[in-house]
Amino acid sequence: MTQGIVTVSYIGATILFILALGGLSHQETARRGNLYGMIGMAIAVLATILSNSVDSYWGIIFSMLIGGTIGLAMAQRVQMTEMPELVAILHSLVGMAAVLVGYANFMDSTVTLTGAEKTIHEIETYVGIFIGALTFSGSVIAYGKLSGKIDGKPLLLPARHWLNLAALILVFILGRAFLDGAETGGGMVPLLLMTVIALAFGIHMVMAIGGADMPVVISMLNSYSGWAASATGFMLNNDLLIVVGALVGSSGAILSYIMCRAMNRNFISVIAGGFGTTTGGPASDEEAGEVNPISPEETASLLLDAKKVIIVPGYGMAVAQAQHAVYEVTRFLREKGIDVKFAIHPVAGRMPGHMNVLLAEAHVPYDIVYEMDEINDEFPEVDVTIVIGANDIVNPSAKTDPNSPIAGMPVLEVWKSKTTIVSKRSMASGYAGVDNPLFYMENTRMLFGDARETMEEVYKGLSG
Repeated sequence: MTQGIVTVSYIGATILFILALGGLSHQETARRGNLYGMIGMAIAVLATILSNSVDSYWGIIFSMLIGGTIGLAMAQRVQMTEMPELVAILHSLVGMAAVLVGYANFMDSTVTLTGAEKTIHEIETYVGIFIGALTFSGSVIAYGKLSGKIDGKPLLLPARHWLNLAALILVFILGRAFLDGAETGGGMVPLLLMTVIALAFGIHMVMAIGGADMPVVISMLNSYSGWAASATGFMLNNDLLIVVGALVGSSGAILSYIMCRAMNRNFISVIAGGFGTTTGGPASDEEAGEVNPISPEETASLLLDAKKVIIVPGYGMAVAQAQHAVYEVTRFLREKGIDVKFAIHPVAGRMPGHMNVLLAEAHVPYDIVYEMDEINDEFPEVDVTIVIGANDIVNPSAKTDPNSPIAGMPVLEVWKSKTTIVSKRSMASGYAGVDNPLFYMENTRMLFGDARETMEEVYKGLSG
């Protein structure tokens, strides 16, 4: 295949990737966006394999068979509730690929650059390995936290900010030593030391981030993986990889900004860590007040008498895999002429769009799923709001308590509805580890138990 055809193929693939990102911004076009992305990637891979730069196909075919088999097995086994963990571990693979390509490129004896071109190439290699190593170790820790294999509480070492600063300074010093050594045929030792520091830096950075900030961590690591891919493109002199990596990196950075704004936190404070745990502690009933429990049968009765209902899903719905039971309740109520809508907070769940994906899997219609900004003003008109496994995103302390850790965070104002039903296993606090006054309000009813089991009981009460 001539270089001209390869270039045209890369341009076409780039356009398809841009269309894919545009499609993924809306639920209605997400499937089409995924299709564009798959077609674009197929074109990019074929164009690269058939280009004149490839001398042997056996290694590529063998690697693709192994990777494709592993990917297919993962796709068939993974549950929708495990998507955050899957995304995190896939980010780690991108980071490791950047590290391996960087070392292979550095040790490639066929590269005969000189002067400024050689220096630029060495800088690209150094930066690419640094970003890749950081992305790899950070993503592995994120996977561990999301899957419960690592405690979600933030690990706050003494003088951690000074440790991070010292590590970055050392990376720059080693970079200078690497460039000097590379000029004389060396440089491997400072490169290895930098890689170790980058791996440790990624571990320390994510370990210091609490469970409440995990949605930001996922989008942040997505951005890092994009920049790692872009750096790999510079090392390999592949224009498409540079552009695609930049697209992923910039979109991930924008998403991180959106997530931070949804939590009323700046990006630096998230990186500094220390906010949130995965389980939180139990609330104190003696200090906060008494709760009003409700049974599934009573919940069904309230729903049948309602004219307007809003459902707020949270990570508890994902853990219990209650989305299908929730859909059955929703379908029944809509058939009875009751107006049912879903309210989605930007950071509900463990990754951006987590709740949207679960609802789509359960075949909840897209047109009744609303973002926080679109629906927050409707709660005063709602007869019954059902909160399923959500906590911090419906905590009124964000509005009323300036001393709360989540003060100023935009939340779904569910307490303004006539009756709010909260489905939870227990009175444990959310990721931020703070009590929720919503549970003790006069118009709040607590529906205790596993979300899937209780919603199934509610459906029986409706249809019985």
